[in-house]
Amino acid sequence: MKLTKAFYTREDVITISKELLGKYLVTFIDGRLTSGMIVETEAYLGAEDKASHAYGNRKTKRTEPFYKEGGIAYVYMCYGIHYLFNIITNKTDIPHAVLIRALEPSEGLDAMLERRKKTKLQPELTAGPGALSVALGISANHNETDLSGNEIWVEDRGVIVKNNEIIASPRVGVAYAKEYALKPWRFRIKDNPYTSKAR
Repeated sequence: MKLTKAFYTREDVITISKELLGKYLVTFIDGRLTSGMIVETEAYLGAEDKASHAYGNRKTKRTEPFYKEGGIAYVYMCYGIHYLFNIITNKTDIPHAVLIRALEPSEGLDAMLERRKKTKLQPELTAGPGALSVALGISANHNETDLSGNEIWVEDRGVIVKNNEIIASPRVGVAYAKEYALKPWRFRIKDNPYTSKAR
């Protein structure tokens, strides 16, 4: 079942980040269906969060999607090489987002391997936000894509991830965010081989 806008427009981005674990990110791009179970996420709390692009309600061309109603994609280029896929949450003008960091592949494995120039299934195929975007065919063209559409969406397939199966730890690569770099807002499914390594 495709997640509805009501899932994304709730106020608590921490809860949404945890509840996205076990959901399936699905793409239908270039005529190819691919999907994977979300196994790692990071929450970004907008205006107050020094690690967020929207810290201090920063408004630039890049951050425009943050101020739209939740339920759309925010895709940006990191280090000039990787496209990172985020989901905008909350109501209009509250710039919350969830970075999808890792997936366990489910459908369209041939397409994923081809896009990642791999020959066999290994965790590195979709373990990491840049890798999963390539595998699923996500690029800058998909910035602001409505997740209620038929190009990129998230499904609930009945997987239940219990609280004791979730590891909370600091986010990755945000040392510049001072005290916010220590916030335990990165969530992983315990013992899943497709998550990033622990710090």
